[in-house]
Amino acid sequence: MSSLAQTDKLFFDATSLDRGKVERLVSETLAGADDGELYLEYAQSEGMVWDDGKLRTASFDTSQGFGLRAVCGETIGFAHAVNLDEETLRRAASSVAAVKGGYAGTLALPPIGTNRHLYGDDNPLLSKTFEERLVLLQEIDAYVRARDPHVHQVSVSLAAMWQAVQIIGAGGFRVADIRPLVRLNVSVVAKQGDRMESGAHGAGGRLSYDHLFDPTQWQGMADEALRKALVNLEAVEARAGEMTVVVGAGWPAVLLHEAIGHGLEGDFNRKKTSAFAGLLGQQVAAKGVTIMDDGTLENRRGSISIDDEGTPSQCTTLIEDGKLVGYMQDRLNGRLMGGASTGNGRRESFACQPYPRMTNTMMLAGSHVPEEIIASVDRGIYAADFGGGQVDITSGKFVFSATEAYEIEGGKIGRPVKGASLVGSGFEVLKKVSMIGNDVKLDTGVGTCGKNGQSVPVGVAQPTLRIDAMTVGGASV
Repeated sequence: MSSLAQTDKLFFDATSLDRGKVERLVSETLAGADDGELYLEYAQSEGMVWDDGKLRTASFDTSQGFGLRAVCGETIGFAHAVNLDEETLRRAASSVAAVKGGYAGTLALPPIGTNRHLYGDDNPLLSKTFEERLVLLQEIDAYVRARDPHVHQVSVSLAAMWQAVQIIGAGGFRVADIRPLVRLNVSVVAKQGDRMESGAHGAGGRLSYDHLFDPTQWQGMADEALRKALVNLEAVEARAGEMTVVVGAGWPAVLLHEAIGHGLEGDFNRKKTSAFAGLLGQQVAAKGVTIMDDGTLENRRGSISIDDEGTPSQCTTLIEDGKLVGYMQDRLNGRLMGGASTGNGRRESFACQPYPRMTNTMMLAGSHVPEEIIASVDRGIYAADFGGGQVDITSGKFVFSATEAYEIEGGKIGRPVKGASLVGSGFEVLKKVSMIGNDVKLDTGVGTCGKNGQSVPVGVAQPTLRIDAMTVGGASV
């Protein structure tokens, strides 16, 4: 059954809404506007947390509703509600239409449709019973505790979501998408004497639960979380100062996402609040640096068959061989900047407006093997994994904490270090990339991005990188 047929059952067959009346109301509401849409959503989500030998939380939520939007120039009329009935929709339409106020715009052409499906549409919440999920959490807890006597505490979280959306535009335009999402995280606290350190690892994607319930998958996650905790148990305080930094492949691209990716979103550049504003065609990074945002990767956490305005996702090159060549756009900002949407209009739910957002943001591989990059560094730090961070979009300045890092001495990886933070400017760091590895790796599927109070699932990828000079914050000099 097609996504449209499935969502028709949810939004029309199961409610009092008449599809023909809804389509006419949307067309009337958008008459004279530049753009807009009706966004219908039905979502189910669940989560379980097993912590310190007990089931701490278990939740299940079902939500539905609509968001109706009309765009006139830069002005937006937006209304949302949880009731899917004609009276509520008409009240919302009356409020939204008021934004036109005599405005005579030219309605933009709707997005081009697509039959592409990047993931399955089965609901993961229906694939496993509560008892089966509980048994999995208990098995992971027991497995980790049996692996090493230093294990002090284990926390395991399992979450899934099934989201069905339909987007209706003027003139009968309709598209739909069914989006599954699962995630498993394992966190371990290791203890030796009075010292305790932690390690965490997780995975997920637009998949079924079967993938995460496979012992070869969850055991690998548990082993990795334990390994990180044991490494950190042996870590010494990081040295502070400016030094060469080697950044690992995969999840460490979260630094790329935060420090650079947000600065390449269209709204920040249209408003000239990004450090990259007005620099199209200019060299903003070292030669060899190519960065793109790709929402078309199958089953990836950040992928979307269509964005939340109905535009098919695409692969957008942002920086090519060091030159800034593009921005990520939704329909509003793309139009106002004289271009088009790149399929990056995303929203958290029906209650939110869409903004330009990343999907899977990645740097392409270079020619150096990782061992060659490490061997080139006389004194520095190897940041293998990252935790949280902060970035100022206007200046591009960031601070990130490394959750797994090592000293580099004489071209060799040395002692693990703790408390290391990387401080710098995304704009400047790009120019200091001197070696790019051939080992580009996607993250394991755990990323969530926040912007304007909204959260959406995202992915990142990069190879091992050598950055010639960065400020490293630590406890010793």
